[in-house]
Amino acid sequence: MEQTVKTLISPDNHWALMAILFSATALTVWLEQKYKWAARVSGAIIALGLAIILVNLRVIPDSAPIFDDFVWGYAVPLAIPLLLLQTNIRHIRREAGHFLVIFLIGAAGTVCGNVLATVLLRGMVPGLAGVAAMMTGSYIGGGVNFTAVADAFDVDSTLISSTTVADNLNMAVYFLILIGIAGSAFFRKYYRHPYIDDVESRGLSGDAKTLAAQYWVRKDVSLRDIAFDLAYAASVVWISKLIGGFFAGLIPTDNWFMQMLNTFFGSQYVWITNISVLYATIWSKQAEEMHGAQEIGTWLIYMFFFVIGVPASIVLLVRNTPILLVFCMIVVLTNMLFCFVGGKLLKLDLEEIILASNANIGGPTTAAGMAISQGWVKLVGPCMLVGTFGYVIGTWLGILAGSLLGA
Repeated sequence: MEQTVKTLISPDNHWALMAILFSATALTVWLEQKYKWAARVSGAIIALGLAIILVNLRVIPDSAPIFDDFVWGYAVPLAIPLLLLQTNIRHIRREAGHFLVIFLIGAAGTVCGNVLATVLLRGMVPGLAGVAAMMTGSYIGGGVNFTAVADAFDVDSTLISSTTVADNLNMAVYFLILIGIAGSAFFRKYYRHPYIDDVESRGLSGDAKTLAAQYWVRKDVSLRDIAFDLAYAASVVWISKLIGGFFAGLIPTDNWFMQMLNTFFGSQYVWITNISVLYATIWSKQAEEMHGAQEIGTWLIYMFFFVIGVPASIVLLVRNTPILLVFCMIVVLTNMLFCFVGGKLLKLDLEEIILASNANIGGPTTAAGMAISQGWVKLVGPCMLVGTFGYVIGTWLGILAGSLLGA
């Protein structure tokens, strides 16, 4: 997305933007470990909120190479292998099974939400069926599906940019709602919440002022650990890009089905997840001995959450059709309705429902980040697994929805 307004720091001032990115992340960690209110909100939401404030005060741009190239291009891919070192698939079969069921229910809700939003708002925005197709793919899969569906229907570039802005602002509100639900006495009354209970039952020990500070207590990490962690992560990403590139060049894109296969098997994130889970399962002992991986991975993820908030420019949203924000909200609310009602009927845990909905709307990375920020570390693996599965069906369902709605 092109820079549209003048800001205090220009998009090409890389060192200034990196200083702000790193400082905001450091402030996020400090607040989360210092104050109880910040720990309840979570570092992920604080990082995202800081970005929204800085963008809308016109301190930083809504798009810059440091955000797109450095964070999306390097930080996020490196974070995933590090965070998945704990995902021994032998230990997460039960959780992944529950996640898959509620994830698919949420996917059905996403499709219904897009149809409902299109019907209710039809005529208010030209090309709304194309938006429904893109958001179906995105809110079931992720960015790769959004791009693939947009290309499949040749959606207008201005509409794509406007939808992206609306989506990012909507996501900020959505994450706040999910965090609020996790701490809500009402939802805790009607849903089981064993992971929340486990985190709270441990209480605070020593000098820790928050649960976050207690969880992230100083650990035994050596220079060797850091060197091996980063070497492992970079190697996984490199191999994944090679495999993804091979399949992207091998699989033709003559029709929507082959395009779907190309998108999935050509995605580096699919192979990063596959290789990481395979390593953590087969070489579980070696994975457990890689100290510091979770700390480094979480720091990278916090930068990712900051960058998610960067495109959420309220000025751009007002300028480029606020109806799109309403559209995204209808889709998200419908998804949540399906997830929470379906989860209640199936007697699933509140944490599973929250994260499955997050894996739908935000994708596997945001769901994993939320799980980590709340201390539900055993659910990180299932988040990544079912969220990645969304890449499989996201493009197909997006194209199907767009075709039915006349995109």
